[in-house]
Amino acid sequence: MIGLIGAMAVEMEKLMADVEDRTETTVGMDRYVTGRLYGQEAVLAICGPGKVNAALCAGGMILRYHPQWILNLGVAGAGDRDVGICDMVVATGAVQHDFDTSHLGDPVGLVSKINLVEFPCDAALRERLVRAAEQIPGIHVHCGVIATGDQFIDREADRERIHRLFGAKAVEMEGAAIAHACYTYGVPCGILRSISDGANEQSPMDFGTFAALAADHTQRVVELVLKGLTA
Repeated sequence: MIGLIGAMAVEMEKLMADVEDRTETTVGMDRYVTGRLYGQEAVLAICGPGKVNAALCAGGMILRYHPQWILNLGVAGAGDRDVGICDMVVATGAVQHDFDTSHLGDPVGLVSKINLVEFPCDAALRERLVRAAEQIPGIHVHCGVIATGDQFIDREADRERIHRLFGAKAVEMEGAAIAHACYTYGVPCGILRSISDGANEQSPMDFGTFAALAADHTQRVVELVLKGLTA
């Protein structure tokens, strides 16, 4: 079984609609949909925005369903000026840009207890995601660090600071928290993001315009990956 998590309904609605032999189970405030998706046994969930929501959902999925791997998918803001709207970013690793105990002598982003700044993403899954994304006409695919925090980044100064600290290709609100949960339980994970906005002062307008299109791109990549597993 594989696990798929998105923060918003728009990021998951097509995939959930395509699940066959569907069963729904609610655990706490999370609803898990299980069944067959493009020939694969899968569990899907909408975690809600933010790191705690994402980590709780991923932890519950791992403990209840024991997925072989978990993919976090959805939209994000551009972390790098070279990343454009509707480009796709596949994570090499993920950081929590708002985790900051640097006043105690730690590097910015170092997560206490685990003692990591960057949570790893599975290389084999990343390769599958890149190959699938490259099949979508007109899409530019980037690999790199995805930065997560409990803010919607809509100021160029904030985007630039996060990029300077971590080299982030994308900024969002869930990926590193899901990677954190996966790392804790020893489950491989991946993060796939389609860019909905520039993480700058234009972001609120761009997000409203491009979020649905960007989300559709990530769902198409997942479909290609899962169908490729049965080819």
